[in-house]
Amino acid sequence: MVDRRMGWLGTVRAAVAWAMGMAIGMAGNTAVGAAPAAAASATPTTLTVPAAPAAVASAASAPTVRLAVVRVASLPVREGMLYSGGRFGEMATTNFSAFLIEHGGQRLLLDTGLGARIAQQYAADMPHWGRPFFRAPEVVVPVRRQLDAAGVGTVQRIVLTHAHWDHASVVEDFPGADIWAAEAELATVRAARSGIGSAWPSQVGSPALRWRALALSGPAFEGFERSEDLFGDGRVVAVPMAGHTPGSLGLFVTVSSGRRFFFVGDVVWTTLALAERRPKFWAARQLVDADIERTQHTIGLIRAAQQRDPALVVVPAHDALVQDRLGYFPRWVE
Repeated sequence: MVDRRMGWLGTVRAAVAWAMGMAIGMAGNTAVGAAPAAAASATPTTLTVPAAPAAVASAASAPTVRLAVVRVASLPVREGMLYSGGRFGEMATTNFSAFLIEHGGQRLLLDTGLGARIAQQYAADMPHWGRPFFRAPEVVVPVRRQLDAAGVGTVQRIVLTHAHWDHASVVEDFPGADIWAAEAELATVRAARSGIGSAWPSQVGSPALRWRALALSGPAFEGFERSEDLFGDGRVVAVPMAGHTPGSLGLFVTVSSGRRFFFVGDVVWTTLALAERRPKFWAARQLVDADIERTQHTIGLIRAAQQRDPALVVVPAHDALVQDRLGYFPRWVE
């Protein structure tokens, strides 16, 4: 996506350099207080669920479903960098998180955050011109380390909202897991290259990784045209959210208490943007959103889902305001 906008680059670099210099020039690395001390196959398996997402099972018969926010790092940033209309005089916190979902005896990890090798991955695949704008935290507590320290069992599946560097850094840390992504996102994985808007070879290039395509061939769900019910009981349902990347997806999760959550990846960086359907800061969206108009359309779909169900908790991947309220692993939301 950056390649097709090279004509913008001089203007964008200058604007982002000013804004990011304000945002991260004064930003140190924040320790995570809650934490314990070659490309994919050209023919990935397609996982389909032909039936419609089932109604959520009754409490008496349903498996236990719970989730946890596994924060691996965080950085301060100026609010104005996160969305159009944000205040450059106010600081906000952006998280790098993975989301652990337990469904009965199955464990699913939504995104992976950053890992122990992020410094090497960043050095290999972040272009030099992009480094003043997008920094990797120096203090990282990888999700695998946190899960192992807490005695969490095997993670069977990883689902990626998208394959950017701050979401797919740790896929190699779970060698027994199948890695699911939308087919359009797997095309990005197969074409991995250095850059801001690409999947990085240093993260997704191992031939040992077990990539699987989410067909998203189920019926319309919560205003989205297609869906995939991952466990067949309506409690964990993926929907397509193209825009930020061609194969971005979101995940609706209903935990055992009946509370509902909607994980939206990087469609927005903060829920502060949703009330007025605000996009990212103009220079940032030129660099990171593959299709700005489709991203804006998806923001509208998220807002509509909120309006239909005011109790729905929307969880952007980097939004510390929302994640702070949920608490961090080893705390569970049930």
